Amino acid sequence: MLFNSTEFFIFFPVVVTLYFLTPFNRRWLILLLASYYFYMSWKPAYAVILIFSTMVDYLCSRAMGRYDDSEKEKRKPYLCISLFANLATLLLFKYYNFFNDSAHELAQALHVPYAMPAFELLLPMGISFYTFQTMSYTIDVYHGRIKPERHLGIFALFVTFFPQLVAGPIERAGNLLGQLHEYHSFEYSRVVAGLRRMAWGFFKKIMIADNLALMVNQVYNNPVDFEGISLVIATVFFAFQIYCDFSGYSDIAIGAAQVMGFRLMENFRSPYFAKSIPEFWSRWHISLSTWFRDYLYIPLGGNRVVKWRWYYNLFIVFLVSGLWHGANWTFVVWGALHGMYQVFGMITKEQRNRLVQQIGLTSYPQVYKWVQVLTVFALVCFSWIFFRANNIGDAYYIIRNSITGLGNITQLNTVNINHILFLDQGVKVFTVSVLSIILMETVHLIQRNGSVSQLILQRPAWVRWSVYYLAIIVLLLFGQFGHQEFIYFQF
Repeated sequence: MLFNSTEFFIFFPVVVTLYFLTPFNRRWLILLLASYYFYMSWKPAYAVILIFSTMVDYLCSRAMGRYDDSEKEKRKPYLCISLFANLATLLLFKYYNFFNDSAHELAQALHVPYAMPAFELLLPMGISFYTFQTMSYTIDVYHGRIKPERHLGIFALFVTFFPQLVAGPIERAGNLLGQLHEYHSFEYSRVVAGLRRMAWGFFKKIMIADNLALMVNQVYNNPVDFEGISLVIATVFFAFQIYCDFSGYSDIAIGAAQVMGFRLMENFRSPYFAKSIPEFWSRWHISLSTWFRDYLYIPLGGNRVVKWRWYYNLFIVFLVSGLWHGANWTFVVWGALHGMYQVFGMITKEQRNRLVQQIGLTSYPQVYKWVQVLTVFALVCFSWIFFRANNIGDAYYIIRNSITGLGNITQLNTVNINHILFLDQGVKVFTVSVLSIILMETVHLIQRNGSVSQLILQRPAWVRWSVYYLAIIVLLLFGQFGHQEFIYFQF
């Protein structure tokens, strides 16, 4: 079930109503049934893997709970079973054919016989998200950071909680699990705040991401038909498309949970205002970034090692992060690029600081800040080419022709824009998208010094409701309601 579907607009009010009308000790059951219905609406078979993961991690964590912190060695076999079950499931359903096809191509190139069969396996929706969520739970139980959950229904709800089940945020048991035991009353102000957060997410998705998708898909699905400025615009638009698509999902998830009284972690904090690549990753997909920090980077040694090993740890984390996003070499290259950005940035930090001082940029802090922001945005956009391209060949074509075709930039006019878009209403979609992006980034700038919601709430009722109705009218007139899936559903 998509958030941006008619089914969800019926499903969500019904679930919320039942949740608040149900006695406290049965609310978990309402949410659990609703979560399974939400997940199974795509394909009921998906639930089998979800139940398997839930049961393995529940039983392993309960087994680990029989031993105190001084007996961690006795917990280790159960942790290994949990990790093996989750990673094996992920590898089988998401990566088997990728690695098998790659091995087959390598064997052909080396003229070596290779007979491993390929399997047509379904990719369960959101498998990367809920396996990481349950793995963090069993790891935390192993280390004694949390106590194992005894209530199977509550634990199953932690795994399947529908607002964040399919595309995050990837919640930690220390944050969400305890909340599932709490009583949440109906509070008008909190419910309205949650609905506003959901509305902001729908604006990002329907008004920006899905409008941009019309243009981006035209170019990236047929890159050889375009060159120069067309490819550059499509790449920049994809940067905003994926941000609005994914952060829009997170806003809807966080808002939906807030309506019912639950607090999910923030997943994005205006990442395109970052002044460095490390800062970008502290603002982008925060739940995944912190997961890799806590469960991969730190166990590898983090920065508490010799310098070359520190660089190695960083690069490995981003390489794995790229592979987490998808079974395609394009994602591996994308992750490797961000790893290289990080390592290169640390190696050249002193030289870059000296250069900045020599050219006098430090005397103009605001100018320097925006130079940093634009540089980081350009680097991130370059990496997005690999993330969005259908294959490495397409990515290479886009990079090469983006550079060689920029001589046509002076010819950008209405005719060329329509050529770029290949749409009958190209100029309209282009204009709506650009204006919506400007509005969104203006809101982000305002929110650095205060809350836009609070500014609206301080106005008279007629002003507030005029803003709400105007937003609804604009969304209905210019939004895309084709029920397009969220990009991160494929991960």
